[in-house]
Amino acid sequence: MLDILMDSILDTVKLLPFLWITYFVMECLEHKTSDKHKKRMQSSGKMGPVIGGFLGAFPQCGFSVSATNLYVGRVISLGTLMAVYLSTSDEMIPVFLSESVSVLVILKIVGIKMLVSIAMGVLIDWLLPKEKQENEIQIMCEHHHCHCEEGILKSSLKHTVNIAFFIFVISLVLNSLITYIGEETISQLILNKPILGPILAGMVGLIPNCASSVILAELYLGNLISAGTMIAGLLVGAGVGLLVLVKENHHTKENIKIVSMLYGIGVLFGILFETMGLVL
Repeated sequence: MLDILMDSILDTVKLLPFLWITYFVMECLEHKTSDKHKKRMQSSGKMGPVIGGFLGAFPQCGFSVSATNLYVGRVISLGTLMAVYLSTSDEMIPVFLSESVSVLVILKIVGIKMLVSIAMGVLIDWLLPKEKQENEIQIMCEHHHCHCEEGILKSSLKHTVNIAFFIFVISLVLNSLITYIGEETISQLILNKPILGPILAGMVGLIPNCASSVILAELYLGNLISAGTMIAGLLVGAGVGLLVLVKENHHTKENIKIVSMLYGIGVLFGILFETMGLVL
């Protein structure tokens, strides 16, 4: 057990410089583009799902929160909100970069998420009746739960420490399971199961913080889940945006509908990609 603990600590420590550099760059980009993205969303009109799906793909922690508040204030449509949720870039990107995963692979994943999000957002706005837009929002909370207002350096360090902790815990659990149960046994429980894998991954994606994408990324890097299963969870993962939705939108039935749609779309496409034998 001591060897497993030391291996997990060393694996995490080696990632720290790469994680911090990645988050520092992401914070710089977010501070420069955040207000512009928000204004584009507010004036998106019928192009909302396309713009939301595109902007959501950029790695920034507070965008799903901003989109949620815009939706609660009835400034953007349900399809636009869903496009942002499905495309939201997450902790998968810094985890993959810190593990030296090919940039091409990362771009493929982000591209798949973006295409799915735009298609589903447009379809939702076309099929479901649109509520009256009031063009007025009362709760524009900026970067909820994110502490981005504390400055780029401090915020990037906080992100690095938080994600490093998640990576350590998950690495410790995975290393223990692989040691005592065996990688082959574990992978047989999820791999090559085109329905069960995406269903379970979608449940993980519903965790409303960065833990979900870290778990999915680490499982994929450990060859314990397939690409299709990972994408199912990443599509569902909308980060803290879901927490803000439940807190600020007082229409419980509507919240249940949104979460159910998000989960269903993610699992559906995960099963589709599994059946197709998607390889990144």
